[in-house]
Amino acid sequence: MTEQDDCLAEAEALTPALHALSRVLRFRLRGTEEVGLQPLPPAEFEVLRTVLDEPGIGVGVLARRLGLHASNVSTTVRGLVGRGLLVREPDPADRRAVRLMPTATARADLSRVEENWARTFAATLTALPAEQRAALMAALPALEALGAALQRSPQSSG
Repeated sequence: MTEQDDCLAEAEALTPALHALSRVLRFRLRGTEEVGLQPLPPAEFEVLRTVLDEPGIGVGVLARRLGLHASNVSTTVRGLVGRGLLVREPDPADRRAVRLMPTATARADLSRVEENWARTFAATLTALPAEQRAALMAALPALEALGAALQRSPQSSG
């Protein structure tokens, strides 16, 4: 068996668990409404979270990061600007380009959402045995590396 075969077998074992976790997180951790904020659709949340992670990102790079069309991201950005969550700034290196910056309101709102998520996780983690919690924490660097590698890799068609 080759390394590629081993990796395929590992991916086939991990995929259902990761998908199930993703599905539960998507539905259980709705986000903004739970902490008294106006609803934020998933696409807007992803755009906002990415801009918070990478202040100054441009629309084109943002669209590539999220695997979306630039026109869809532009529409989403317009809505977030209108709600006071993002601002557009001219790029000092290219005055024709725009950099996206989160507002203080966006930072505060996302902090409230993520604190709520952490409380939800904490309540759930207490139901797990200590060794499973330790295994999850030990896996954190690998999960972060997997997420980064997936983000860098070109999307495959299957």
